[in-house]
Amino acid sequence: MNKMKCFLSKKMLLAVVVLLSVGYVQAQEAKDIVLLTLDKALEIALSENPTMKVAGQEIQLKKEAKKEAYGGLFPEVSLTGSYSRTLKKQTMVMDFGGESQTIQVGSDNSYNGGLNVSLPVFAPTLYKSINLTKTDVELAVEKARSSKLDLVNQVTKAYYQLLLAQDSYKVLLQSYAQAEANYEVVKAKYEQGTVSEYDKIRADVQVRSLKPSVVSAGNGVNLARLQLQVLMGTEGEIAADGNLKDYEMVMFRRQMESNQLNLNNNSDLKQLDLNADLLKKTLAVQRTNFMPTLAASFNYSCTSLNNDFKMSHYKWFPYSTVGLSLSIPLFKASNFTKVKQTKIQMQQLAENRTNVYRQLTMQATSYLDNMAASTEQVVSNKEGIVQAEKGRLIAQKRYEVGKGTILELNDSEVALTQAQLTYNQSIYDYLVAKADLDQVLGREEVTE
Repeated sequence: MNKMKCFLSKKMLLAVVVLLSVGYVQAQEAKDIVLLTLDKALEIALSENPTMKVAGQEIQLKKEAKKEAYGGLFPEVSLTGSYSRTLKKQTMVMDFGGESQTIQVGSDNSYNGGLNVSLPVFAPTLYKSINLTKTDVELAVEKARSSKLDLVNQVTKAYYQLLLAQDSYKVLLQSYAQAEANYEVVKAKYEQGTVSEYDKIRADVQVRSLKPSVVSAGNGVNLARLQLQVLMGTEGEIAADGNLKDYEMVMFRRQMESNQLNLNNNSDLKQLDLNADLLKKTLAVQRTNFMPTLAASFNYSCTSLNNDFKMSHYKWFPYSTVGLSLSIPLFKASNFTKVKQTKIQMQQLAENRTNVYRQLTMQATSYLDNMAASTEQVVSNKEGIVQAEKGRLIAQKRYEVGKGTILELNDSEVALTQAQLTYNQSIYDYLVAKADLDQVLGREEVTE
């Protein structure tokens, strides 16, 4: 009995040393690692990710196009000037009392300069085009919101993926430390001749079989960290603060809330509605091709004709004109075909919107079902961990008193590890489904 107590003491001492070593390493790494909450990760991503910068520039581009359309309402003013040199003057033959005389007509140099002003008085195409650019700006804003929703969804799921990888790594580390502790106990018993060599070999194999899983889990943490860094647009060592278990109570609280589907804020549907409005205004623009246009113009010019280059002695002859220009379209075949094409596109868009709405409703319902299923799994998996811990304790006691086998002990360890991993996975599945549901419903704010 004293020997057994000694073995148990060594086992506990080894486990404590392993846990302290892991905690020390993590503490050293924490000096250089930035712990991120989900809100902080989203804040950095929305300010540093190139996708959001491009979306903002696209909005600015559409606003400039809108200003350009408004510019058509203002008058256009231009200065004109021309110079021509006569190489050969026109000659005329004149008869004076039976004598003919050749006379050259014109000047060697001709100058002309003036000011032209034009102003649209009635331009229906221009007015409709301005309304068109307003909708175009709204569509650019909605596309930017869609990019934001997509980025929030990706960053959120990447953050949860990093949490899952970190928690899985911790579970496997604990399992590996426990397997090493079991091996030391079995090894001590084997040296004393109380257990067979088979038990020692099985315990050693159990330790070695867990090593690749621990290494793979560590690589998974690094990969998840790099994926989150890419989405955030930052560099440096980062880690997710907390663990998946912190979200357990949030799950149940959210599940008790009303989960009515409301797709009014869905970005895809809003973009389709804006595209439909855009087609309506495009049709209005095309119909203005059948309407007359009226423009006013003003011209002021000065002309001078001289045979030398003594410009200070030139005489300038000004003249000015004011006029109205009316254009009435009578027939252009392409105007009729363009109107028909736009009407067909409007019908196609209406059918596409109906189809997209049905698909989004199906997706949202599926996400709600997944959330409900994950919530039930969490309850079951949490109870499974309690039972697995109890089973491992029983298996350890049975093996210590010589009534259990090494296989029972290993199976209990595997069962506990699997239960813990499944528990974390069920919480992760809920959070991912919740993130996808938020994107479908068009929710921009994500709270932890």
